[in-house]
Amino acid sequence: MATPTRLIADLEARLGERRESGLWRTRRTLEGTQGAHVDVDGRRMLAFASNDYLGLAADPALVDAACEGARRFGVGAGASHLVCGHHAAHATAEASLAAYVAPCEGAAALLFSSGYLANLAVLTTLAGRGDAIFADRLNHACLNDGALLSRATLVRYDHADSEALGERLRASTAQRKVIATDAVFSMDGDVAPLARLLELADRHDAWLVVDDAHGFGVLGDGRGSLAEDGLTDPRIVYMGTLGKAAGVCGAFVAAHPAVIETLVQTARSYIYTTAIPPLQALAVTAALEAIRHAGGRRRWLGELVLRLREGARALPWPLAPSRTPIQPLIVGDNGTAMALSKSLAAQGLLVPAIRPPTVPAGTARLRISLSASHQPADIDRLLAALAGAAR
Repeated sequence: MATPTRLIADLEARLGERRESGLWRTRRTLEGTQGAHVDVDGRRMLAFASNDYLGLAADPALVDAACEGARRFGVGAGASHLVCGHHAAHATAEASLAAYVAPCEGAAALLFSSGYLANLAVLTTLAGRGDAIFADRLNHACLNDGALLSRATLVRYDHADSEALGERLRASTAQRKVIATDAVFSMDGDVAPLARLLELADRHDAWLVVDDAHGFGVLGDGRGSLAEDGLTDPRIVYMGTLGKAAGVCGAFVAAHPAVIETLVQTARSYIYTTAIPPLQALAVTAALEAIRHAGGRRRWLGELVLRLREGARALPWPLAPSRTPIQPLIVGDNGTAMALSKSLAAQGLLVPAIRPPTVPAGTARLRISLSASHQPADIDRLLAALAGAAR
């Protein structure tokens, strides 16, 4: 029997190339709960790395709901939704989410195990051969992957450039058209021009798929980016994740009932995936109630964003223009970004360096992520450490 020596050697060579080019990734091991201060690899650190924007991941009400769910329903769904894994707790959470985000009148919703699976489901359902998906150049990887798996033509337009999108839509002869965009861009923190995109979708009879992973719970008084702009339309398909501001896990799609029923009937990443545990669905319902009453947390989060941006003016690296909890410090060079992240870590601050291909070449950055669980002293400590590293 032949040994896979050459195959292993090839992998090791490619791994070595990644390490030498500054693209090596390392997992950190956390103990305890999420929060502004976390235990990482045996060290207590001040963290600016989590997407737990409202500080709900360890909220006692959500913990109690999950524990109650475990006692009532056990810890596993046991099957996919279409076999015997769809529980009353799932149905309740879906109805509540649809009514809350309300992307159109009479909207319905569908729970997924992750935002990645949700976007694969939506794009492979709405488009196929002979169709076209128009995607912002800075969209999250799962929107790009969903577009590629759909076998539709993928047409990318410059970031947030609605004029360029309009030109591409006018030139397209595709039978069906889908505009797909992040609402809040995960590595830049800026917000898509959703009102303009909806105008274009209406003019060209296209679907508008909005990935609001980083806006749900934060913008629009918690109802998300569409609510902030007052947008509703039957052509909108809204995806929100539940592991960020909501503090739980999974994702949901909210849209016209015909869209949701089509996903149930045909979306492979829904049909062939085990349902999230009912205990998590119960925690989602509790999280939604917390989000409804989180106005104080959102205001506090906004104050922290302003404090960081004011203090960062004295730094040699610019913050990207963002009004959201995602505050990217643009460093440029991969090695410099990694060195800066390591310097902060040595001082007990966890701030991840983000490098290509996650972001465009030459735009390596520190992705500073703020949470309502942070305090002003935490922001000041980060600014002081960055100022020290700049000297």
